[in-house]
Amino acid sequence: MNFRADTINLQEGTIEGKREEIKKYFLQTYELDEKLFDLLKDKKSIYKQPNRLRHPLIFYYGHTATFFINKLMVSKIISKRVNKNFESIFAIGVDEMSWDDLNNKNYTWPEFDEVKKYRDEVKEVVLNVIDNIQFTMPINWDSPMWIILMGIEHENIHIETSSVLLRELNISHFIEEEPFLYITKYSKQYPQNELIDVKGGEVILQKDRKNPIFYGWDNEFSYHKATIKDFKASKYLVSNGEFLEFVKDKGYSKLKYFSKDGLKWLDFTQAKMPTFWIKKDDEYYLRQISNIVPLPLNYPVDINVYEAEAFCKYKSEKLGFEVRLPTEDEYYRLYDYVDAQNKDANIGFKYFNQTPVDMYSFDNFYDVKGNVWQWSITPMYPFDDFKTHNAYDDFTTPTFDDRHALIKGGSFISLGNEILKSARYAFRKHFFQHAGFRYVKSDNEFRTKLNDNVYETDELISQYCEFHYGKEFFNVENFPKKSVELLKPYLKNINTNSALDLGCSVGRSTFELAKTFDKVLGIDFSANFINVGVKLKKYENLTYKVRVEGELFDDKKVSLSKLGLENIKNKVEFMQGDACNLKSLYSGYNLIFCSNLIDRLYYPQKFLDDIPNRVKENGLLVILSPYTWLEEYTPKSNWLGGFYKDNKEIKTIETLKDNLEDRFELLDLIDVPFVIKETSRKFQHTVSQMSVWKKKEK
Repeated sequence: MNFRADTINLQEGTIEGKREEIKKYFLQTYELDEKLFDLLKDKKSIYKQPNRLRHPLIFYYGHTATFFINKLMVSKIISKRVNKNFESIFAIGVDEMSWDDLNNKNYTWPEFDEVKKYRDEVKEVVLNVIDNIQFTMPINWDSPMWIILMGIEHENIHIETSSVLLRELNISHFIEEEPFLYITKYSKQYPQNELIDVKGGEVILQKDRKNPIFYGWDNEFSYHKATIKDFKASKYLVSNGEFLEFVKDKGYSKLKYFSKDGLKWLDFTQAKMPTFWIKKDDEYYLRQISNIVPLPLNYPVDINVYEAEAFCKYKSEKLGFEVRLPTEDEYYRLYDYVDAQNKDANIGFKYFNQTPVDMYSFDNFYDVKGNVWQWSITPMYPFDDFKTHNAYDDFTTPTFDDRHALIKGGSFISLGNEILKSARYAFRKHFFQHAGFRYVKSDNEFRTKLNDNVYETDELISQYCEFHYGKEFFNVENFPKKSVELLKPYLKNINTNSALDLGCSVGRSTFELAKTFDKVLGIDFSANFINVGVKLKKYENLTYKVRVEGELFDDKKVSLSKLGLENIKNKVEFMQGDACNLKSLYSGYNLIFCSNLIDRLYYPQKFLDDIPNRVKENGLLVILSPYTWLEEYTPKSNWLGGFYKDNKEIKTIETLKDNLEDRFELLDLIDVPFVIKETSRKFQHTVSQMSVWKKKEK
């Protein structure tokens, strides 16, 4: 099969020509994703969970379609869902983050045929958007067409991650035919590796959000520069044969080679060889995606970063000098040094497996790109002026945690953005991602940690940290804390088992509610926001910066212990979710607390239709809002108040009464002022109205 491997050029061509090009690109990706799952001989196998730390396969089959609809909805490009249930249960696929729900007991997965029908319906919606959306050339990240490209490139990533999960599934579940092209240059010989000089130089990465040539993820934009000194890099990727030396030397049993976290992984897995190796009667075999072959010693080894680091320590011992994984910048320097951009490689589905490490030449080196991703020693970190995209703020931010290592160069199955030099992807260090490595001998400085303490650099998030955890201004008390205090008289007569803080932002009210409730769940649409609460639970301090004036900032620290919240943190959890389309499991609460949320929703009426059903009888629904309706957040047609209808003023509180009074008793209306600090001399002073509603008995 021939596939388009590269991504779309966003600067060239006409509008109508670009529509057709994007349509073909979308169809290739969408259909290729489905072809992967056609490798299963029985569709019941799609409910298997090949890796217990990741979702069942059915999730990924539905997730990539759901992503298109959810992003088109939040970007206000479409206004109608295809299937709100699917777009909830298939929505969040972060995998193994603190807020990700991997408990299968919380899900009833739909039938395969239902999900296939849903995918077909989504395909038609997306094709219709591509045909009719208004956009201009060139396309940039503010363009509505960017959202379509975001969905396509997101699906390209999942084609790769799904192929890894399929590779972890028992081989008995696969068809015997091979619809994709495997290369069969297997050998029991392997080339001897050696270190070759790489001349130093400047590394410069520059990508402009306003005028990109190709689609890019948030972490690729802005400017990065580094100066790299001369170093040496291995001629080949580490082959199965070279790694077999480590295995036969009982490297997995020599704990000195493994890092502290690597030892935890080793203890958890009891690994003695790479995950995709199989040993029978002293012979080694390799599990490829849908077949098993005698271990080709001339193919690159496929492992996680802990194994790669351990091998480097072992190799250093053998060589008598230190070798290590390359840094991200050393990879870029090698890439430029051999002009990898213009060299042929095993990439873009040319083959459905790895190829020999000496097959694709890059001057004196091999496989500088393609074949397998290459682990780096560098943790994911933000370039200067890092910003998240409004439609997808949790693409990179969850990886700023020192637990994700950058991988470079793409693999045999990489497509689109993944094959670009500028691509920056990071995976958990114990994950497998068709990833191998090369080693370097280098005196260049490098970092292995992003933070010595936890540091929040996003200015908007920092502003909210100050709002939630900072001191009071102009005698106006801390808003999240005061809101919960004002609520306490109404909590005396209700059960205090569980509370939901919906639109929890950075989490102060979630923690404050835990002083009264046994369990409190904080949900926010933004991964950036909930990550603050997650970090506060985990780390002693969180440092953030607040603007003083111009380019001047002050560092501020917050800790739960200093706020008297340390002892209740284990009663608190955080999850990512959409208040307009919550998962069904988020139900049965004694209190649902919604602070400054309703006038920031894209479809607040859907929220009002649904949320009352999630409150227990005699429980409370609390809505705080200054009713500052803005088209930036909510299409005017969806406002609940702040407009005229039939020559009559429509106010939000009256709409709330119309929606709630048949099922709830309005206990009180309370004005709660708050102040948000923007700079040392600029503040926002606002008054929110808190309406307290008690659910009536049936």
